[in-house]
Amino acid sequence: MTARAVMCQGTGSHVGKSVVVAGLCRLYARAGFRVAPFKAQNMSNNSFVTSDGGEMGRAQVFQAQAAGVEPIVEMNPILLKPDADTRAQVVRLGQPVEAMEVRQYHDYQRIAWPAVTQAYDRLQREYDLIVLEGAGSPAEINLRGRDIVNMKMAQYAEASVILIGDIERGGVFAALYGTLALLEPDERALVRALLINKFRGEASLLDPGLDFLTLETGVPVLGVLPFLFGLPVDEEDAVVLNGGEDRTGRGPLDIGVIHLPHISNATDFQPLATEADVTLRYIETPQAFGEPDVVILPGTKSTVADFDWMLRQGLADRITAHRSRGGWLIGICGGYQMLGQQILDPEGVESGRRAVPGLELLPVVTTFTARKRLVRVEGVSLLPGVAAPVRGYEIHQGRTEAGALAPAICLNRVFDQEVSETDGAADGIGCFGTYLHGLFDHGAFRREYLNQLRRHKGLEPLPAHAYDTRPKDFDRLADWLQDNLDMRLLESVVGLSVSG
Repeated sequence: MTARAVMCQGTGSHVGKSVVVAGLCRLYARAGFRVAPFKAQNMSNNSFVTSDGGEMGRAQVFQAQAAGVEPIVEMNPILLKPDADTRAQVVRLGQPVEAMEVRQYHDYQRIAWPAVTQAYDRLQREYDLIVLEGAGSPAEINLRGRDIVNMKMAQYAEASVILIGDIERGGVFAALYGTLALLEPDERALVRALLINKFRGEASLLDPGLDFLTLETGVPVLGVLPFLFGLPVDEEDAVVLNGGEDRTGRGPLDIGVIHLPHISNATDFQPLATEADVTLRYIETPQAFGEPDVVILPGTKSTVADFDWMLRQGLADRITAHRSRGGWLIGICGGYQMLGQQILDPEGVESGRRAVPGLELLPVVTTFTARKRLVRVEGVSLLPGVAAPVRGYEIHQGRTEAGALAPAICLNRVFDQEVSETDGAADGIGCFGTYLHGLFDHGAFRREYLNQLRRHKGLEPLPAHAYDTRPKDFDRLADWLQDNLDMRLLESVVGLSVSG
């Protein structure tokens, strides 16, 4: 089998490539085709653990779910996890290689590229359609010789390219026209259609601009996609988060997430934003701290550096004062490590400092080790009043000793094996830490925890949700495309029909 290939590239970052890819995956999957997403190289600290213990970007997991297939690391063969402005941990085919500076990674791409092509070849043999995603812009002149995720990948896959522009940012016609102008002739020949995303208003008002693009570039316009509200999309990174007064919802339960510079798996908290009684906000400064009911210290790719940042910002003092007043506190992964008494790094895994004091809000000690733990787990919450089942995944290099403190979770399954283990540590329900990402994805745990918080505030509890995991309305995505695209042109570009 040789799969068809279509690729979504963009005039820049955050133009909506990931969402359009997910929509195309769903559109063709529900037409009966076996579809897989693919992104050669992803830079993101939002990652996921596959069923065989590999690590990959959350965006490709979301897209695989839209296609109705199991996520596998071949869908994202190279994952770069930044831990500094010029350094990132390189994950190849699901397993960590090492942290590399930019120039070191440029040299490493000679090894990365064969892994990319081998991964793509495997998917091409097993699926009818591969929906590829680019990164940033294909017209970055300074990166052209080293870019393995845009046009080089499109040429290898012989993919038809859809170029997406974001009209919400302004200048979309110049962005589309200019991107095409900066491509090499053989690259430009791969672009089969243009697409405008995130439009608010009457689309017919754009007709003069659309006619200009088609006339001047010779590339037809596939459609204008209206801005899509309220879809729980797994973002690739934390750029979309704003600190301070940015908030979701206006519920009586005020939950503040510390927006660390190297925050990872920010997707952990999106489910809380779907709850009608929750106000979820991201905090970067003491001035924006306010009086939250719960403060969450999230995961981070750089625990020590982000802890130092909290100290400099004055947020560490605010968190300690919050807890002393009886405020609730949660630490997840790196945030759990920060809650403890000490972080030890005898092998220099993360920094040159061998011992760093923590917030000392939980009597636990973390020791960094070179080996990364990548597992999917199931268990039961041991938090007082919250006896709900939980599922999630762990991605960390630290090992935390909780001593005599009560664990937060009883683990009964790691991958497909039954176990009897514990995770995390809890000082009652008011302060606990855990290594589980995805903890709040599950309605029963989420509602039981929030109901305990409601009781703490003197509010009546709310009924539990009937669903176990947060809903993702993939059909809404497919309908969004089908209702707003020139379907005949799309089918011509892809080479497959969704209309039977």
